[in-house]
Amino acid sequence: MIIKHFTFGISIAFISWIVGMILNALLMKTEYYKSISNLNIIESKTLNKNIGIGAFKWIVKNTPFKFFNQKLQIKTKIGLPELEALRKEMTVAEISHLIGFVFVTIFALVKVFNGNYLFALIIMLVNVLMNLYPSLLQQENKRRIDRLIKVAGRKA
Repeated sequence: MIIKHFTFGISIAFISWIVGMILNALLMKTEYYKSISNLNIIESKTLNKNIGIGAFKWIVKNTPFKFFNQKLQIKTKIGLPELEALRKEMTVAEISHLIGFVFVTIFALVKVFNGNYLFALIIMLVNVLMNLYPSLLQQENKRRIDRLIKVAGRKA
């Protein structure tokens, strides 16, 4: 039974990535997108550390997850245009994951309303790991990129 719940949670999370990408592509065409592109759910470095974003970052960098989005890697020394393009890709990934998180949360809420609390809990645990944490990691990385952009902008 629990394996079935995990399997469903993983499946719906993968589906949510596709939904997130599609809805994000539509959202990018709106004025609203600019305001959410600077979203910071957790600004505190200490809180990010305490919830395990550092460990999650290590997992992403040192496991096959590093191959998921090749656009989010820096291989050489880069200038301001490349930093701005990287930030844009991070924003796309971040917002796509947030949309995916909301999408899966709706499924979990339906399970709660139907009295399937364990199923909802497992779905949300998978959702946090596959959608919320990647989004929080992108937000942390964007803050680092923003500092580099500021320094590169002063040099230019």
